[in-house]
Amino acid sequence: MNRFPKTTLRAALTGLLVTLSVGSVANVAASSATSDPIRLSLHLDRSVLPAGQRERAILKVSLEGRRLERPDRRAPVNLALVIDRSGSMSGEKIEKARAAALEAVRRLAPDDLFSLVVYNNTAETLIPARRVGDGAELEDIIRSIRSFGGTALHAGVTQGAAELRHHTDDSRYLHRLILLSDGLANVGPSSPEELARLGGRLVQEGISVTTVGVGLDFNEDLMTRLARRSDGNTYFVASSRDLPDIFSREIGEVLSIVARRVVITVTLPNGVRPVGLVGRDGEVRGQTVEVTLNQLYGGQEKFALLEVEIDGGVDGRERELAAAEVTFDDPIAGSSGRLQARQTVRFASDERKVVASANLSVQTDYAKNLTAVTKDEAVVLVDAQRRDEAARRLRARNQDLERMAKTYHNSAVREIVTANAAEADRLERDGLDNVTRKTYRAENAQTTTQQSVRN
Repeated sequence: MNRFPKTTLRAALTGLLVTLSVGSVANVAASSATSDPIRLSLHLDRSVLPAGQRERAILKVSLEGRRLERPDRRAPVNLALVIDRSGSMSGEKIEKARAAALEAVRRLAPDDLFSLVVYNNTAETLIPARRVGDGAELEDIIRSIRSFGGTALHAGVTQGAAELRHHTDDSRYLHRLILLSDGLANVGPSSPEELARLGGRLVQEGISVTTVGVGLDFNEDLMTRLARRSDGNTYFVASSRDLPDIFSREIGEVLSIVARRVVITVTLPNGVRPVGLVGRDGEVRGQTVEVTLNQLYGGQEKFALLEVEIDGGVDGRERELAAAEVTFDDPIAGSSGRLQARQTVRFASDERKVVASANLSVQTDYAKNLTAVTKDEAVVLVDAQRRDEAARRLRARNQDLERMAKTYHNSAVREIVTANAAEADRLERDGLDNVTRKTYRAENAQTTTQQSVRN
């Protein structure tokens, strides 16, 4: 995205990431059988590129989890709740936290595993990892939680993970930790970097961490980085009244997991070079790009957007753009799977053919992800007292999106452009207040990880 073409057509395509997406008219060949729990597909936001010139494009590698035909035949869950019981959680917050924990237990089956860790100045395991059974004893313990003391958040997550580890060697179980906090980590390790490293270690063990920040005093950088590095979800809940609903929907996702240890590998031929991923973390090694997802839910699409640079092609000719492979474990069948797909692209000297080949939904995916990345950059600039620069950066990226919307008559991208313009004006005028900063961080993380439930 650093250099753009000078011709009329290339100016119109400024900033475009030619993306592989569901519904594209590009050639797609995915070896996904009907029995596979996930479907792999590749598409371009333009299935035709300008002939005779080097072009930037975005490859979208899409994974769609198939809905469970029989929800009662799901994989068992190993769930740990880690709840902040520091003094700031007193009153309605701890009351709703108890209600949320009770809701989680009631959504689980008797053979699921459950553990509960609470923390203030130190972490304490109230319920060691055990079968849910009828849930009565667990509910009695949950109702006993009271709030007092400080916030040893790192210790709470570490102890919750220790409970999960009692069963991580059992391949039948899906492992999830849900962290709830309303305050700053003020006891023990407390920086976003330290919690991000912890999240990175946990995902290697198959443990994803979902973070729920309540109110206006928690550290949103810490919570979002912990969740993103562990491939979990993240929420900002302004009112504790929403906690039971959040927990219910989060448990619903956990109960619908259809694949885990998902690894996407994209291999590019000569003449196509990887530039970088948009939104997601991953590794770029020469002509190979790898992205790891811990878990995929039924009925959910997750994807990776890869920007590539393509050497000019011959008018009317078609050539291979990329080959993708996804490997995964099927927790229900207890087996492993592998799917493959290839993507080709055609070249044309006629600008009308390029424009007509556009996939508007892919462009919208790109616009949302690019906006999320830019807003995260804006937060850093505003924190450094450079809000004018933050506004300029958002406006500069918005110009690229505006050209896209105009060239391809994309009304969805136009709406994003309009919203971004208003955000840039507000950033320049007011900076970021506490609520807006937390909203930015949560929504940006939800967009780039394709979290299906947004609050």
